[in-house]
Amino acid sequence: MMDPEVSVLLHCAHWHGLLESQVQVELSERFNRQTDLALERHIDEVWTKRVSKEPWLFNGAKFRLHSFCLADPQNPPSTPLSHGTIFHHTEDQINQGQRDLGEMHNRCISQTENAEGASNHDYREFNGIADKLPPHPAPLLTLRLGLTCYKDYLGTNWSCGVAKLRQRGEAEFGDPLTLLAQPLGVGAILCTSNGQVVMIRRSQKVAEAGGLLDIPGGHPEPKAVCERLGQRVCEEQIGIAMMERKPEAIVSELFSSVCAEIRDEVNIPLSSLGPPVLMGVALNHTSAGRPSAEFYVSCSLSSDEVRKLYWKGGVEASESTEVVFVSRTEVLQLDRSSPLWSELCPSAKGAVLLYQTVKPDVVPDQRGRGDAKLTPPRVHKETD
Repeated sequence: MMDPEVSVLLHCAHWHGLLESQVQVELSERFNRQTDLALERHIDEVWTKRVSKEPWLFNGAKFRLHSFCLADPQNPPSTPLSHGTIFHHTEDQINQGQRDLGEMHNRCISQTENAEGASNHDYREFNGIADKLPPHPAPLLTLRLGLTCYKDYLGTNWSCGVAKLRQRGEAEFGDPLTLLAQPLGVGAILCTSNGQVVMIRRSQKVAEAGGLLDIPGGHPEPKAVCERLGQRVCEEQIGIAMMERKPEAIVSELFSSVCAEIRDEVNIPLSSLGPPVLMGVALNHTSAGRPSAEFYVSCSLSSDEVRKLYWKGGVEASESTEVVFVSRTEVLQLDRSSPLWSELCPSAKGAVLLYQTVKPDVVPDQRGRGDAKLTPPRVHKETD
């Protein structure tokens, strides 16, 4: 199924998704975007213009996705990925986002990489190979992250000159993404106890995709990591040195932030949510390939209970205007010919594609193994 707005960067279908213990992070200044004085002036001009029109805008720090390493299912790592045999993946130039997601052509490069070896910055997709893993594998995915901010995102990914930035990046660095902010977002396919996937309609007042259906989501926050490590800092003071010795705190924020977004946007208590399962990373080509880590999260509440909580209003209730429920069966069958597909914003489309690919509804104690079995779909009697 080809949709120019989205593509799948990586998926964890072989394992039916990954838990927090199976993911690690490498944080380094090497993974920040490249820049120069002319680009910084451009970013400042864009920001100044936007703030003059929208004075409430806030320049928060974000994590920047540079690249990733995913374990070879045929040779699962017994040590951290940076020291083991891995697949390294880069994205071939997306050719304006046109890609047939139904027929992924996977070009994986097997290599051995030491802890200091930073790779080419682009991304490439990976398709799991059906092979059994040991019961307690080492971390299977390494995300290589730098730091960026919302201001840089508006001045690069969301800039009217982003095509030229991509061309410059390719010509000067051999990498079309090296000058872009590429902030890493998070999103969740949230499934109720009666098999309904929770979506929210975005307010017309939000910056992107107003009026379209979305999934709960947002961004992992570097400031939250610093605070978790006992460092009270303002956004402008946040630096990599504050976090690079505790990468596990970044992984924790990545997984916990998606639950916090569900709580704030849908008003569901954290106690009603299951552990997030990372399905993969999708790219939003309406913002120059901005990446988002997409999760599956189960909920112990029914759709009726969720609806009642939503209408009571959460912390971020103003960002949406209604809650919509779509059966799990329908979500698994969605494609571009479905009327609902045109109502989805790009982030929701990417999450749906990953959900259809990864099928994360598995027996919990089987996750991480190649022999996991899918639970049978529920029979739904109610209509929403």
